[in-house]
Amino acid sequence: MAGLEHYRIAMDPAILKLGEMTTNRHKYFRWTPRTARITFMYCVVVPTLLGVIAYKTDGKYDFRAKRKGDLISEF
Repeated sequence: MAGLEHYRIAMDPAILKLGEMTTNRHKYFRWTPRTARITFMYCVVVPTLLGVIAYKTDGKYDFRAKRKGDLISEF
């Protein structure tokens, strides 16, 4: 029957190497200045910026029950 022998396809060595690398990534991770900077940006700077934007625009826009031609800004 067609389709049952899919395991006989030759696997690409580069794909196998990539899969092995992603599986064992935790074994080879090292803290470097670059990884520390990226982690700091994603864990501190991005949430802070989103919080500041949310705080500045809190209550400024109302998206509920608007009709055609109504403005979304409250003030």
